[in-house]
Amino acid sequence: MLSQHHAFTNGVKTMSMPCTTTFSFEGHRIVEYKGLVRGLVVRAPTIAQGIMGGLKSVVGGKIGAYREMCESVRQEALDDLLTHAADVGANAVVGMRYESSDLGNSSTEVICYGTAVVMEPA
Repeated sequence: MLSQHHAFTNGVKTMSMPCTTTFSFEGHRIVEYKGLVRGLVVRAPTIAQGIMGGLKSVVGGKIGAYREMCESVRQEALDDLLTHAADVGANAVVGMRYESSDLGNSSTEVICYGTAVVMEPA
C-alpha cells in the first residue's frame, strides 16, 4: 500500500515522500536502490513530564505526557529519515522500521530506518 507521509515545517503541514514497511509499492517498480537511511533522536522527558509520569506510575493510569513525548520523537525521527532519503536522491523509502532503547539516564533513543529507493509507475 502506497502511503504518503506528512512533515511539519514551522508548524505547517507539508507533503513528503512515500514510505512503507513493506519492500515494494503496488503499481510501482523500484529502479534504483540508494541504500540505508535513518533518522535518530535522543530525548529525555522534561521536569514536568517526569513529575507527572512519576505520579501516574504510583497511582496508575495512562501517562499522557510520556505518550506525547514518544509521538513527537517518532515523528522527528521519521522526518529526519525522509530528509536523509531526499539527500541521497531517493523518492521513496521501503522496509521502514522503528527501534527504541533506554539509555539508562531517563533518556530514550528512537531510530527510524529503511532503504531509500527511486521508484516509478509500473
